[in-house]
Amino acid sequence: MFRHIVMVAVAMLALSSLTSCNYNSLVEKRENADQQWAQVENVYQRRADLIPNLVNTVKGYASHESETLQAVVEARAKATSINIDPKNLDEASLKKFQDAQGELSAALGKLLAVTEAYPDLKANQNFMALQAQLEGTENRIATERKRYTEAVRDYNVAIKKFPTTIYAGWFGFEEMPQFKAEAGAEKAPEVKF
Repeated sequence: MFRHIVMVAVAMLALSSLTSCNYNSLVEKRENADQQWAQVENVYQRRADLIPNLVNTVKGYASHESETLQAVVEARAKATSINIDPKNLDEASLKKFQDAQGELSAALGKLLAVTEAYPDLKANQNFMALQAQLEGTENRIATERKRYTEAVRDYNVAIKKFPTTIYAGWFGFEEMPQFKAEAGAEKAPEVKF
């Protein structure tokens, strides 16, 4: 009888320590994913901070492109108004964030296309520096989104593994959302010469 009690106690202690180790590991993975989300927001904010200077520089050379400039300003305002607490990040809020950022990217693309018609603007040192910073920021965005995706994948896999999946829900560890490809991204762009 004593032997059975000892075996049950040892088994419970082993299960308890296993659960504790896995719990701590899940906390660490979740915090890493949250930190990566903060980095994603940080680089998107950097892009948003560059836009007013870019718009003002273009405005000086292409003031009659007011519709394009206004679209960029409005898209920036919409994109910066969406703030997501990583603890409340879900598919819907991530989609809303991603859609707003996509609209801003499209508006910026139109603005940069318009600038092609203004050789003096393209030669302006301030514009060239801002354009280079914007390109660098777009690369940072891609890098930070990739890191976020990797951290989320690591966390999501961990909460689905056995035996962790049994108690992950008990402790509130829920699957985190991933970025989705932009609409139309599955189609290669058509190039005509």
